[in-house]
Amino acid sequence: MKRRGFITLLGGAAATWPLAARAQTTRQMRHVGVFNPGLQTDSESLVRIAAFEKAMQALGWSEGTNVRFDYRFGTDEDELRAKAKELVALAPDVIFAATPLTVMALLRVNRTVPIVFAAVTDPVGLGIVQNLAHPGGNATGFLSAEFSFGGKWVELLSQIAPDTRHVGVLTDPENRGSPGQFATIQTAASAQSIDAVLLSFHDPGDIERAIAGFAQKSNSGIIVLRIVETITNRELIAKLAAKYRLPAVYPLKTFVAGGGLASYGPDIVAQFREAAGYVDRILKGEKPAELPVQTPTKYELVINLKAAKALGLTIPQSLLSTADEVIE
Repeated sequence: MKRRGFITLLGGAAATWPLAARAQTTRQMRHVGVFNPGLQTDSESLVRIAAFEKAMQALGWSEGTNVRFDYRFGTDEDELRAKAKELVALAPDVIFAATPLTVMALLRVNRTVPIVFAAVTDPVGLGIVQNLAHPGGNATGFLSAEFSFGGKWVELLSQIAPDTRHVGVLTDPENRGSPGQFATIQTAASAQSIDAVLLSFHDPGDIERAIAGFAQKSNSGIIVLRIVETITNRELIAKLAAKYRLPAVYPLKTFVAGGGLASYGPDIVAQFREAAGYVDRILKGEKPAELPVQTPTKYELVINLKAAKALGLTIPQSLLSTADEVIE
C-alpha cells in the first residue's frame, strides 16, 4: 500500500473511533425504572430510595457509567396509571416498584418488562404472581407480610392497653390491600372480645372526623393499616391519636419516629436494599419468573415511651425487653 493511501485509511479509521466508543458505551449502559407511590419529597421515600441506590452501587452499578435510573412518583390511582405508562414507554431493562399500587398500575399496561417489587402484601391474592416459589410472570420481589399479620397488631394493642374493648382500624377502603388486612384484625379482635370497626377515610379531613368520632367510645384504641395513604398522612394520624388520647398501633417504624406510640412490622428499608440484588440478577440475564418471592427477613418492634407517658400508659417490661428500639 502506498504511503498516501495508508494515511488516508488510517485517518478514516481514526475518525470512526469516537463513534465506535460511544456505541459501545451505549450498549453497556443499562436502564432501570424506579416507581414509588407518594410524593417525591416524602422523607421516608427518600430514605428508601437512597438505600436502593446505595445497594446498587455496592453491586457495581454506577449512575451515568453503566446504568441510568428513571424515577416516577404518584399519589393516586389515576396519576400512578399515567406514570406507569410513561415509565414503560421508556423501555427500561427492569422496573423496581414499591407497594401494590405501583405494581398493579404497571401490570395494567405491561406484561413483558421485568418488575422487581418491594412492600407488597399478598402478591398471589392480588394476581401479581402465580405463587411465591415460582412467580411465573414478569414480576417478582419481596412481600411485606401476610394478611394474617393483623393478629399481631391486635395482640400488641392488648399488651399495651389491656382495657381496650373497641378498636378502630384506620384505612382507605379503596386500597386493595385493606379488606384482607381488616378481616384478619376483625377475627383476632373478636377472639379477645374486642369490637373492631372500620374507620374509613379518603382525605386528611376524613381522618380527623373518623378518629374524633371513634374517640367518643370508652376503652378504645386504633390500629393503622399499612397502606400508602396512611404512610403519607402518618404525622397527622399520630398527632390526632395523641390529641384524642387513643392508644395506637402502627405498621411501620416511621410512624413511631413521627410521634406514634408503637409499631410492629417489616423493615421496608431493608427490602429496598435486598431488591437491588434481584434487579442486579435480572440485568445479568435471570428471569423474574424463576426468582422466588422473598418473605421479610426482619420485623421491628418499636415503642415510644414519651408517647406512652403522655397517654398515662405503662409499657410492660416484658415488651420493652423484646423491642428492637425504644424511643425515650
